[in-house]
Amino acid sequence: MHLLETIREALSALRANKLRSSLTLLGMVIGVFAVIAAVTAVDVIDLYFKSSIQGLGASTLSVERYDFGGNEEQYHPPLTYRQTMRLKDQMGSAYTVSVEESFDGGVTAQSAREETNPNISLYGTDQFFLGNFGYDMRAGRPFAEQDVQNARPVALLGSSVAEALFPAVSPIGKEVKIGRVRLEVVGVLAEKGGLFRDPNSRVYAPLTYLLGTYGDGGRNMNSIRVRAPSPEALPAAREAVMQHLRTIRAVGAGQPANFNIDTSDGLRSTFAEFTSTLTMGGAAVGLISLLAAGVGIMNIMLVSVTERTKEIGIRKAVGAKWYDILGQFLLEAVILCQVGGLVGILLGGLGGNLTAVWFDIQPAFPWLWAGVAVAGVTLLALVFGGYPAYKAARLDPIDSLRYE
Repeated sequence: MHLLETIREALSALRANKLRSSLTLLGMVIGVFAVIAAVTAVDVIDLYFKSSIQGLGASTLSVERYDFGGNEEQYHPPLTYRQTMRLKDQMGSAYTVSVEESFDGGVTAQSAREETNPNISLYGTDQFFLGNFGYDMRAGRPFAEQDVQNARPVALLGSSVAEALFPAVSPIGKEVKIGRVRLEVVGVLAEKGGLFRDPNSRVYAPLTYLLGTYGDGGRNMNSIRVRAPSPEALPAAREAVMQHLRTIRAVGAGQPANFNIDTSDGLRSTFAEFTSTLTMGGAAVGLISLLAAGVGIMNIMLVSVTERTKEIGIRKAVGAKWYDILGQFLLEAVILCQVGGLVGILLGGLGGNLTAVWFDIQPAFPWLWAGVAVAGVTLLALVFGGYPAYKAARLDPIDSLRYE
């Protein structure tokens, strides 16, 4: 009952100064919001990335011209289609080698009656595209080996392209025009999540056909995927790709490779370091805001102690102990911080998930950081509210009663 009475009096004191209490709460809300919004946004991106690299597969590795996140592309010669075909021959039938290359971007696609916005990309690939790049079919058929060997003008449409060009009919067997080419639609890809580049706004055609139309010119292949027969065979596949490509690209003994090989584990580790840095940066910004809010709480509590000096003297005169006064003022600080913290967590979670809404990906919530925030604001209340509460508890009752 004593605790309930203390809580009641603390709430009554806070309500008596609504504007001051609200401004103090606002500082706490902003600090917690900054922390939770930052880590929530990073969690959303991290979840998307982890789901995306699942398409790479536990038994698939990726060969790139330059390091993931690096800026060395200009120093590395292109990974050409001819080099890819040589690698495929040397890897043998136990491994599946597939390639993806961009030929046109930011263009419109047209059907007999409809036209898309100029945000469509045209890619070339091969018959192993689905398994190696993590796509599924929604309708129609995938590319066949004959499509690639005979350089046929056929197409697989991303789900967004199919819906824009053929809203009421099946696109299978229809013709689309994109860039320099006219293609017969043989299939529609299932919807796939995307962050910065929408994979559903792509049109795929046999790489051999697009090379014949657009020309080779030693162009670099955007991505080469090699799939091993099992996850256990991936280390051997990586070593084989490394040796073959060093020979194909004439990399001398002792010289660093002018290409990069990544597995899903490698990409996950690299991205984890990146997201960890972002999280720490966002948390640091929020911590600075929280410290500023803590100073504000101390200032407000000191003002409150001064204003309520006579009240404290009366309470002590009627029997209140020093720890009763200490508890009341600490409780006021804790209530302010907890209410501000909870509101900040709620708003921060909603604000951080705007990233998920914007990119149309799965939302997330940082439960661990929310718990840290709750514990942190409680500690903040005890630290910054401790001195004002101690000062109030140590006031002399006689001097307090005389205070005007």
